[in-house]
Amino acid sequence: MRLTVKPTNSHPTEIKLHQVSNMIEISFDDGSVFKLPCEYLRVYTPSAEAVGHAPGQEVLQVGKEDVTIKEIKPIGNYAIAPVFSDGHNSGIYTWDFLYKLGAEYQTLWANYLHKLDAAGHKRKQPRQN
Repeated sequence: MRLTVKPTNSHPTEIKLHQVSNMIEISFDDGSVFKLPCEYLRVYTPSAEAVGHAPGQEVLQVGKEDVTIKEIKPIGNYAIAPVFSDGHNSGIYTWDFLYKLGAEYQTLWANYLHKLDAAGHKRKQPRQN
């Protein structure tokens, strides 16, 4: 799922990985705070594996309900690269991309669920820790 990302000029002041709830909490310097589920971050990975190399090559990510984040690697002063429990580690999440994922969470998550349904995939309930 390719997303258009516009510069926000906001930078994270803190990034916390909550392993029990499988969420990342990101605080930005404009006062915004977003709590993003690991599954959501995984299905919206900006890596070529999911978005392809050109429009129309997107691959719907399925079966990621129980994915967790094992590690978060900093990428310079502009991004992070989460290491997911399913082995995925090639997505680079810029500050602008993370901000968009946070600010548009409700819309993007609903869009993902709609695409799953349209493709005939049933999302199972994630396991409770």
